[in-house]
Amino acid sequence: MSQPSLSALYQHILENIDPEPHRDGLTKTPDRAAKALMEITSGHNENIDEVISNARYPAPGNQLVVVKNIEYHSLCEHHILPFFGHIHIGYIPNDHIIGLSKMPRIVDHYAKRLQVQERLTNQIAHAILKHTNAQGVAVISLASHMCMSMRGVRKQDATMQCSSYLGTMAHFEVKQAFLTQLSI
Repeated sequence: MSQPSLSALYQHILENIDPEPHRDGLTKTPDRAAKALMEITSGHNENIDEVISNARYPAPGNQLVVVKNIEYHSLCEHHILPFFGHIHIGYIPNDHIIGLSKMPRIVDHYAKRLQVQERLTNQIAHAILKHTNAQGVAVISLASHMCMSMRGVRKQDATMQCSSYLGTMAHFEVKQAFLTQLSI
């Protein structure tokens, strides 16, 4: 959908929820809201191969690599309300590593779409496994969901945690090593 089409839809929404939808403060809101929605769902229009773009490098050894506290924001596909938090990634290389900056790029690629946290966590793990040919990958995501704190049960401090363990990272001892490094 194009930004002008979304702007028209936002104007229609404003006309249905605000008694003064044409007041000064709202005159540019439909365009700003449409632009913002296009930006925060841009992951639907990206190609993961282009996001990673040849960032695989030879590396000796097979020690656990951990990247912690990657901040992310996404939109719940059920209510189109934000959820946000941090993602922790661990992987055991198989003679190759991936560029460090690619980890947050992979997270953003999947977070910038209508999403559920469970699928987001799995998509990140599978993408890292595929693009690093790692022996194993672990991803833990923690998030606060506005669909739960702003509406419905309204639990302000509730957070959700999801995990995905693939390959050798699913083995108890390796999983424990990862969790120990995270200090969760």
